[in-house]
Amino acid sequence: MTKQNEIVGWNDYTRSYGGREIRTINPTIQSGSTVLFENFEDMKLALEGDYPGVDYGTHGLSTQKAFEEAICKLENGYKSYAFPSGISAITNTLMAFTQSGDEILLCDNAYGPTGRFCHKILEKYNVKTTHIESSIGSEISKYINENTKLIFLESPGSNTFEIQDIAAIVKVAKKAGIMIIMDSTWATPLFLKPLDHGIDIAIQSVTKYISGYSDILMGCATVNEKYADQFADYFNTVENYTNPQDCYVALRGLRSLKVRLEAHQKSAYEVARWLEVQDIVDSVIHPGLESHPQHSLWKRDFSGASGLFSFTFKKAYSTEQIGLFVNSLEMFALGFSWGGYKSLLTARTYKRDGKWVHDGKHLIRLSIGLEDSQQLIADLKQGFSVLD
Repeated sequence: MTKQNEIVGWNDYTRSYGGREIRTINPTIQSGSTVLFENFEDMKLALEGDYPGVDYGTHGLSTQKAFEEAICKLENGYKSYAFPSGISAITNTLMAFTQSGDEILLCDNAYGPTGRFCHKILEKYNVKTTHIESSIGSEISKYINENTKLIFLESPGSNTFEIQDIAAIVKVAKKAGIMIIMDSTWATPLFLKPLDHGIDIAIQSVTKYISGYSDILMGCATVNEKYADQFADYFNTVENYTNPQDCYVALRGLRSLKVRLEAHQKSAYEVARWLEVQDIVDSVIHPGLESHPQHSLWKRDFSGASGLFSFTFKKAYSTEQIGLFVNSLEMFALGFSWGGYKSLLTARTYKRDGKWVHDGKHLIRLSIGLEDSQQLIADLKQGFSVLD
């Protein structure tokens, strides 16, 4: 008589064939909802909230745990958590550490959706958001009051590339007992390890350089030991999890991150330095260039530069003229993300709360991919010709 277990494939998870264990370099992609317990005692621990393992799929399975462990090691953190997108990592981190009556100090160059979440969602629950200068340092002390709960930085900003003085901010924040969160997607953990500089939580949009191929949405947050228990309690309560296939792809991206970043960096420098000597160009906004206003801070804190930067034109071209230039390009695709193998471009104006040297100008943001740098330069050169 055929056993029911054989009908439903009860033993399908066995990782062996022909009497030999199946071993691979990369972890398996584990997905599922129900997690089986070895015995009644373990199930009892789970019901009491004391089970040390994973008791349900919404807590993240082995593929997710493998990615989290790898990124945590790279960040020199205490614990990392994966999220379904970069903005999800940001919003969940903010919700985990704020409550009604708190105030957030948000760097003015932060990712746009971060600010929108603060103003449209958190403010509904009486969490105030105050914008601070994008290149702020020790003067952050003038913003701190009894309600200030956390400081959110993005250094450099992913559109306008201002850099904050991390050491000065950390000194002030630690004295006041205020936590610091930093979006460090531009640098990745290879070029900056925020927790080594006193930051409490480092955010990465895994969508960008870590995945590297513009084919997944994912984010992660890495916390230090001081705030680990509080974050773990929140994470377990909301039962956030990330698609195991995406975790697998992100973990695979980590393996080649160093090689890809070196290529992005090299090509971006070549394009940026070419742009600096073009008569049509006003400013090239690249933290690794000596012309960047916070270059000394970048040189002090960062070990490299990624492939994302901006430039402006000397003339105040109309939107229609900018459109002619952009539409003439063949190597640069138009898209809002960055960090992948394909070179991308955006063009828009930006405003800041305070005085800003590029106010009202079109910023042409380039995400330099893995194409030949000379071909990218040739494409920009022919694009400039339509503006003459």
